[in-house]
Amino acid sequence: MLQLNLFRKQKLLFTKTKKSKMNREKLIELYKHYELTSSDIFKHQHFTIITRSGIDKIQAKEKIFIDYEVIKCETNFAVVKANASKDGAKIQTFGSALKGDSFKDSNTNSWYVMEMAEKRSMSRAVLKLTGFYELGVFGEDESEDFKRK
Repeated sequence: MLQLNLFRKQKLLFTKTKKSKMNREKLIELYKHYELTSSDIFKHQHFTIITRSGIDKIQAKEKIFIDYEVIKCETNFAVVKANASKDGAKIQTFGSALKGDSFKDSNTNSWYVMEMAEKRSMSRAVLKLTGFYELGVFGEDESEDFKRK
């Protein structure tokens, strides 16, 4: 029984390592395809982050069309839906921004909550349509925590 459990653990570790290597190879291919540079990408704790300029490069190269729909727009809170399409593939995703009295009760430091919600929905749409999201890559605008230090 002990040998069986040890075998399962080794197999799981091998599978995770192999999957991680495959994801890394896919990311490298995507970086090259979209001509992303070191200024477009950075590592943040557990995630890989693509900057606004990187998102713009990807959107332009893929000719991704995005139509925005305002779901809610208030002084301190906004939600924007992005309807994006590329070569017949379509996706809908949302971005939101909340400006509170402090960072504990908000998710943005900016008073431009509508613009922030739009940027967040755009980042998500572009990254989802191009396969980055499934590899754990996020847009810099998606969280204040994702900003480059």
